[in-house]
Amino acid sequence: MRNLKFNFWTKSLVALSFFTLCFFTAEAQRADGAVGIGAQIGQPTGLTVKVYKPSGISTDILAAWDLDDFFFLNVHGLWERHIGSSENFHYFLGPGAFIGIRDHGNEQENDIAVGVSGNFGINVMLGILELYGQVTPRLEIIEKTDVDIGGGVGLRFYF
Repeated sequence: MRNLKFNFWTKSLVALSFFTLCFFTAEAQRADGAVGIGAQIGQPTGLTVKVYKPSGISTDILAAWDLDDFFFLNVHGLWERHIGSSENFHYFLGPGAFIGIRDHGNEQENDIAVGVSGNFGINVMLGILELYGQVTPRLEIIEKTDVDIGGGVGLRFYF
């Protein structure tokens, strides 16, 4: 398993998120089927798309890369619920799957990784902006058996 390391950009995003939460209060209203597009910083870093379903399962897609030459696509079905009586703060969780390509450089051929994953975290809605933090445990079952924990912080803009 890898240790989560937070670099300058991750710390900056967390600080910006905290500042925004303290000083910006907007009504969080996403329509059923709204699409959020954004980025995640962490382990892994990538681009994210979420299709929001308030009374069902939202779809979360992350196209990501690790610093160890690993590119993958992770898809989750997420249940999202309010925290307390707040319309803006939520927790989410759900199952998923991933497929990836691991580049070993010149020493050997690339290999394919396929597995199952889970995703859980919290988010806050600030108008059309979603700020989130999440943890993603993964179990690789094809090319080899391996357990890994990823996660990150990110933001999405909804249309």
